[in-house]
Amino acid sequence: MECRRCATPLEKPGDFCLVCREANADTIVLEAARDRATITMLYEENVAGETTITTIPEDGENEVVELRNFAGKIGDEIRRKRPDEVYATGDRTIVRSVRDDVHYSFYRVDGDDPVEQVLQNRGERALDVVDEHPVEKIGGSHTTLIGGRTGMRAIQTVAGHPHVKKVIPGPIDAGGKGSQSGLRAKVTRADGGGNLRMLLRDGSSVQENRIVTTARDREMGERVREDLNEALEDEDLR
Repeated sequence: MECRRCATPLEKPGDFCLVCREANADTIVLEAARDRATITMLYEENVAGETTITTIPEDGENEVVELRNFAGKIGDEIRRKRPDEVYATGDRTIVRSVRDDVHYSFYRVDGDDPVEQVLQNRGERALDVVDEHPVEKIGGSHTTLIGGRTGMRAIQTVAGHPHVKKVIPGPIDAGGKGSQSGLRAKVTRADGGGNLRMLLRDGSSVQENRIVTTARDREMGERVREDLNEALEDEDLR
C-alpha cells in the first residue's frame, strides 16, 4: 500500500506516513477474541486495510505475561496508524488491556458486522480525552467514601476512563435497605448534557457520586456509561 498523499510505500496498510506526516487511517475497528484480534483500518468512508494478530492462550502464571504481550502487539499496530478513534468489540479482557495500553478515544461497538456499523455512523465527532491520573480527577467537598478501599477502587476505576473529567463524591445516606453482597457500584443513565451518576451501595449505606464527562449529549453519555459499567463489572464491583 502507498501513502494516499505522497505515494511513499507503507510497510503495512493504513500506516501513518513518516515522510509527509499524513494519516492513512482515521479510525480503527478492533474485533478481539481471546486467541485472535482483527484490526480493520478505515479512512473516511472506505476500508484501508485489515490486519490479524494471533496468540496461543496460556494458563496459570504464564497467562499474565501472554495476555500482556498479546495486548501489546495489538496496541503497537494501533499506534502505527495514529487514528482519531478506536471502536472495539469482543473479549472484554482483551479490549480493556488494549485500552490501558494505548491513549486513543475508545468506543464500544456491538452487532454482527461492527465495521459496517461504524461506517454507517460516520460523521460523529470524537469525544475529548482527559489525560490525567485518576486521583487528580476526584474532587468535591465530601471526602469520605463508603466501602473503604473497595469504594476507592470503584471511584478510581470510573475516574480512569479517558472521557471522565471529574468524579465528585456525594453525601452518604445510611438509611437504605441492607445488603449482604458487599460493596456494589452502578452508573446510572446519562442526563441531557452527557453527565452521569454512580451509586455505591455497601450494606445499608448508599452514596451517589456525580461523574462529569466529555460527552456533549445524552447519546454520547450513554456510550460512556456502558464502558464504565463494563469496567466495574470487570473489577467485580457490579
